[in-house]
Amino acid sequence: MASNRHLGRIVAFQSLYEEDFRNESGDSTLDSKIVLERNIERHGKIIDDLSFVRDLFEGVLKSKDKLDDMIRPLAPDWPLEQIARIDKIILRIALYELVVKPGKVPSKVAINEAVELAKTFGGDNSSKFVNGVLGTAFKQHFGDEEDKKTGKVKQTESKSSIDKEETVKSEPTKKAEK
Repeated sequence: MASNRHLGRIVAFQSLYEEDFRNESGDSTLDSKIVLERNIERHGKIIDDLSFVRDLFEGVLKSKDKLDDMIRPLAPDWPLEQIARIDKIILRIALYELVVKPGKVPSKVAINEAVELAKTFGGDNSSKFVNGVLGTAFKQHFGDEEDKKTGKVKQTESKSSIDKEETVKSEPTKKAEK
């Protein structure tokens, strides 16, 4: 089912890309539902969860302004208009799964899927950019909460002074080169 969800994300991504491009170009014949259904028809026989694809597509479209407002402070050096369309749509999908509809998929799966989409469809640095933005979003929205769920604690907060001394002692010492 995981690979089917991956393909489902690809179909949603391609549909959102086409919708965004045609909408920005002022295409008056654009019907978002037709775009999605055409793309689903191409792959529908091998995607088990078509409702996942439809929900993702429609949810991102409905939440587009909210998602863009989330992206702006996460990538302050990049005005939204300067972010590549592919990267922007991938970020919208991932933030929708992470923040707008949390819990439907594990956070790390949503991030990993976004990075994979960026590697497949984006430019040379897209996966690094997407990973960085989503890493910041994850920390801002789930940092402490996620640590409590998984039982993981940040090392800087959990190490006692004894643990710190042991860590320092176990680090190899650098020898001066002459």
